[in-house]
Amino acid sequence: MPIEIKFYLRGSKTKIMEEEKKITGLPSNAFRELEPGEVYQPLMPADKKMPEATPWSVIWGLLMAVLFSAAAAYLGLKVGQVFEAAIPIAIIAVGLSSATKRKNALGENVIIQSIGASSGVIVAGAIFTLPALYILQAKYPDMTVTFLQVFMSSLLGGILGILFLIPFRKYFVKEMHGKYPFPEATATTQVLVSGEKAGNQAKPLLIAGLVGGVFDFVVATFGTWSETFTSRVLPYGAELADKFKVVFKINTGAAVLGLGYIVGLKYAAIICAGSALVWWIIVPVMAQLGDGTLQWLNPAVVDSVTGMSPEVLFKSFARHIGIGGIAMAGIIGIFKSRKIIMDAVGLASKELKGGKGHGEVEIELRTQRDIPMKIIVFGVVAALLAVFAFFFFGVMEFNLLHAVVGILVVGIIAFLFTTVAANAIAIVGTNPVSGMTLMTLILASVIMVAVGLKGTGGIVSALIMGGVVCTALSMAGGFITDLKIGYWLGSTPATQEKWKFLGTLVSAATVGGVLIILNKTYGFTGNGALVAPQANAMAAVIDPLMSGTSAPWVLYGLGALLSLVLTFFRIPALAFALGMFIPLDLNLPLLVGGLIQWYVTSRTKDKALNEERGELGTLIASGFIAGGALMGVVSAAIRFTGVNLMQTEWVESNGAQWVSLAAYALLICFFVWQTLMKKKN
Repeated sequence: MPIEIKFYLRGSKTKIMEEEKKITGLPSNAFRELEPGEVYQPLMPADKKMPEATPWSVIWGLLMAVLFSAAAAYLGLKVGQVFEAAIPIAIIAVGLSSATKRKNALGENVIIQSIGASSGVIVAGAIFTLPALYILQAKYPDMTVTFLQVFMSSLLGGILGILFLIPFRKYFVKEMHGKYPFPEATATTQVLVSGEKAGNQAKPLLIAGLVGGVFDFVVATFGTWSETFTSRVLPYGAELADKFKVVFKINTGAAVLGLGYIVGLKYAAIICAGSALVWWIIVPVMAQLGDGTLQWLNPAVVDSVTGMSPEVLFKSFARHIGIGGIAMAGIIGIFKSRKIIMDAVGLASKELKGGKGHGEVEIELRTQRDIPMKIIVFGVVAALLAVFAFFFFGVMEFNLLHAVVGILVVGIIAFLFTTVAANAIAIVGTNPVSGMTLMTLILASVIMVAVGLKGTGGIVSALIMGGVVCTALSMAGGFITDLKIGYWLGSTPATQEKWKFLGTLVSAATVGGVLIILNKTYGFTGNGALVAPQANAMAAVIDPLMSGTSAPWVLYGLGALLSLVLTFFRIPALAFALGMFIPLDLNLPLLVGGLIQWYVTSRTKDKALNEERGELGTLIASGFIAGGALMGVVSAAIRFTGVNLMQTEWVESNGAQWVSLAAYALLICFFVWQTLMKKKN
């Protein structure tokens, strides 16, 4: 007999108190391992049908998917980091339901968040690989890139990610309950649970979004001040950069600052440590090596090192060490997850066979009802056939052998890495998708060359394959967060799973359009271009493999060795390696944001107050990210129409850099002041 029935018998007052407790907080066993025989009871009872997929929740979810897909694509291509949309979407969903006084809106808000969160995962899958097509198109003009290729690779990859993950849902979400922290799912769930509180949280989020949006808009549109401050404007700064190849650079945008706050001091410091090693040690040392040594390290480079700037040395040599480190981090992830793969496959096999006894009872519960396993198997087969048809007709020019090999590579790697992605999200909230995709690209390139696919056709094929795998893995990592949220709150998994497909479709179409606009407006190569660090890394890896020139294997090997050493000392190798190939000016703001997070959460001895300030800071940071990224897309759209309001001469001056530093200091002061204003409730 459920425990609340016993309380109801004690009187109406106790009953009301119990219902209020149900609404305002998760059960005490939500975050710990269950005792033998203990059952987790979600907030929405399993024996009651709650409003979930309604016209209200689906329409708002799709709108969130469009808006945040555009914002995340712009920010990801600009700084190499895709912000997770789950928390801001959850806040908006609760704010909307509170403002309209909707009753029993918890299930609807979960669906809004789940559909809308498709944006971030589809964006990550697309922008980490597909812009490399545009990057290499500048070098090989005969390459063609179409909207259909971008759209289909994102859509099919997302569908595969959903289908591959569903059989593992019960393992990660239910069987491992209390063993994995699920940091992002925890934060999002708390927002959804604390209905009235989350409604009040919409105000600081909107204010921060306005501030961050205006701050980044005036820079991107008018060039009111420079976007980056460099040490070249300091006395002797230019001489240090030219002679000793030492330079300091920091992006002064609001969106990147907010991103650093959410990343936190620990991971921001590790990322910046990797960046410092490359920019302030490896690059200056490489400048002292002879041309012969450097050309041995990277045979693709034929220019003399003498006239190279620190930025060129980084791009041509040092960054490849980071690429090797990321690839090795992916291999280490698969090795660590081998038991998880076997356990989850065993659990899924039992479901497919129908299960026995206790398993059958659980399947009948609304809160444990997935899409039937037979339909999942049929869906996987259909999706793989669709990917094969896409490869055969749209990518590999009707070559049957190439299409068969391509689908085998994509299917096997995507399935194996699905558990790695889900496990990483469950433990640290970070998906090492870039490292796994790099390994996929290297493997795919080697295999496709072996079966005779080379040159520009091979480049396009390998990158499309990488795009499908990258999107599948990104979706698997992101969707496990949605399903854990639903488990805690009592949503119907099958409902989340069905509507996730629609969110994937809309997000894929949005990302395809935004990529084309940003490529035509800014481009991904040359001065003023979007950085797109992951895509540039992918292009740097695949070009030599497919064009017949030697790849910088020595540099890759050094990075792989470094990842092994870091793993031995229990230092997150992926974060360190990411810092080694993302530009310095985009890493240092992460450290500034992390320091702000540490500062505002450690000013008092009152732990509860520190936590409240930390949560408020997360809202402000989310506002900076969403506002800055959305207005960045608006600015790009204005320039796309042919209207250029940029003050080019001023923005390239030293004065504009000093103004940017002053504006950045004011933005930091605003962030800290707003957060420290929070007093204990």
